[in-house]
Amino acid sequence: MNQSRLREQLRLHEGEVLRPYRCTAGKLSIGVGRNLEDVGISKEESAFLLDGDIRKIETDLDRAHPWWRKMDEVRQRVLADMCFNLGLPRLNTFVNTLAAMRRGDYAQAADGMLASKWASHVGARATRLAEMMRTGKDYL
Repeated sequence: MNQSRLREQLRLHEGEVLRPYRCTAGKLSIGVGRNLEDVGISKEESAFLLDGDIRKIETDLDRAHPWWRKMDEVRQRVLADMCFNLGLPRLNTFVNTLAAMRRGDYAQAADGMLASKWASHVGARATRLAEMMRTGKDYL
């Protein structure tokens, strides 16, 4: 079977929506008729989506905060994790925390992270990330 033609045919009949939507049967769906409620996604698809999200985060941080690459790898992951969770626009509201990171004052950056409303929302995640920022040591 010509899979390329089948893809084209399915796109014609199903449509292609790049955000979650309710199909005619009322099921939460995405893409070309993927029923998220009954089918979900595979581990491979989840990994593919995560890899794309990580690439976007790195691009966003490179553009907005090119200094982030000068931090050690653990602290880069802290900032990338925060960006993943918050999105770049909300991350950018951490003006003092980002300034502390940029100048290498990681203790102040960690304190700023913990003093935020974000920390009260994410709990242990913020505690773990702040400790990683403070020490430069991995959580494992």
